[in-house]
Amino acid sequence: MIELYNKVTQKASKLVTNSYSTSFSLGIQTLGKETRQPIYNVYGFMRFSDEIVDTFHDSKQRELLDQFKEQTYQAIEQGISTNPILHSFQLTVNQFNIPLQQVENFFDSMYMDLEDHEYDEALYKKYIVGSAEAVGLMCLSVFVGGDMDEYKKLEPEARSLGAVFQKVNFLRDMQFDYKVLKRTYFPGLNFENMSEADLNKIFDDIEKDFDHGLEGIKKLPNNSKLGVYLAYRYYRKLFNKIKRTSMNKLKNERIRIPNPQKYSILVRSLVRHQMQLY
Repeated sequence: MIELYNKVTQKASKLVTNSYSTSFSLGIQTLGKETRQPIYNVYGFMRFSDEIVDTFHDSKQRELLDQFKEQTYQAIEQGISTNPILHSFQLTVNQFNIPLQQVENFFDSMYMDLEDHEYDEALYKKYIVGSAEAVGLMCLSVFVGGDMDEYKKLEPEARSLGAVFQKVNFLRDMQFDYKVLKRTYFPGLNFENMSEADLNKIFDDIEKDFDHGLEGIKKLPNNSKLGVYLAYRYYRKLFNKIKRTSMNKLKNERIRIPNPQKYSILVRSLVRHQMQLY
């Protein structure tokens, strides 16, 4: 009956994904059928980790994160967990040979979020490695079916793609991170007195990651190319909207892409994918 337990726990990860992220859920639907559930499993794990450090402010967050991390490694080692999110995650880690170093890198960034930081260049890069690149590389393990040779070929571009999605999220959530979570991720940025020059420097860095990441998308297996390209197009759209946003609005509002536009991006991405217009 372990098959039934596996099925139920993976439904839990899918529910978490659909509940927390319309955009991510939409992208997963365009992946090959065999890759969808494993990506749900990765997202569920990532989402619950984020909740501990971003939401549970009235609880002992470090203690909770310690427990969650310990339980994660126990689940991976034992091949089972009574926590449905961790059970489904270990299924994916063990099936697709996800390097444990990426799990460790991810937790490193989660612990960094428990501190009030104004990030310098070194801390910023370390955080990106764990919070963004590690997630992208976990997904890459799934996309290549656990083939480490293919993984290594695509690793540099996957890092850039994971990083650029996170950096755009930083821009989108900048006012919330600063005002509520007391974080400023971009190194050397003074939120209260940031200038157009400060933003342009960030924009230039993000453009480079977009360009490098797109080269990796072109090399992905067919089971994942459209889904990752859709995510790329969504974040491009969001980034372009942020670039057009006034400084005052960027400091006080979270920039969003309305759902109708998300579906428009889906249709256009599908057409471009079919015509190989990357």
